[in-house]
Amino acid sequence: MAIHDAAARGFEAAAEAYERGRPTYPAEAVEHLVRVLGIGPVRRVLDLAAGTGKLTRALVPSRAEIVAVEPVAAMRARLAEAVPTAEVLAGTAESIPLPDGSVDAVVVGQAFHWFDGERALREIHRVLRPRGGLGLIWQSRAPQRPWQHRLEVLIDRLATSEPRFRTGDWRRAFETTTLFEPLREAEFRNVQRGGADMLVDRVASISYVAAASAEARDAVLAEIRELLATDPDAAGSNVIELPYITNVYWTYRLS
Repeated sequence: MAIHDAAARGFEAAAEAYERGRPTYPAEAVEHLVRVLGIGPVRRVLDLAAGTGKLTRALVPSRAEIVAVEPVAAMRARLAEAVPTAEVLAGTAESIPLPDGSVDAVVVGQAFHWFDGERALREIHRVLRPRGGLGLIWQSRAPQRPWQHRLEVLIDRLATSEPRFRTGDWRRAFETTTLFEPLREAEFRNVQRGGADMLVDRVASISYVAAASAEARDAVLAEIRELLATDPDAAGSNVIELPYITNVYWTYRLS
């Protein structure tokens, strides 16, 4: 099954920026997922739509057997380099290349909003063992300072109608499914720290930014560099801080 065009084009073009610019997940959020999903030795976990392996590598210390499925070839190549101990496969959430009942847990980082929710939940249910768990995690920028709010305005200039976490539309599949328990949720905080290049890569890694025309994309990235060079809170700083809210959701397979 094909993936959303903005995701296919954007993430293929932005794999390197994604690897450089996306923040790591806070340790406490990952530890929470590992605990509630029972991830550990002699357990097999699927990281679905794994991207460049940002969440995959955070699971390595659990000593679980990890399978990572990712549809975009450029992302998959970076993933295989970053986590050589994981089994890396091409596939989508709606067509997972694994046998029935073959994993103990499924995790999805920054991606469920791209899925066809009903089809994805059926496939996840299929590959999970009885009472297996599903965990979702998103990191959303949480602007606090004026320059951070201005950054959001610049980014949104390139947005179109692509699926987004913040709309909450992804929840509908969970509200109607008979395959999983109701979602539970927890919230954590995170701060990404780095220089101007890191922040520009963070923006360039956004699917609709990467999928925009080169002229439109370059214009926005240039304005962001100017913002960072001229705003009193950011100018001259070797370390820029970008705050995030990390939302974690989990549920368990019924029957």
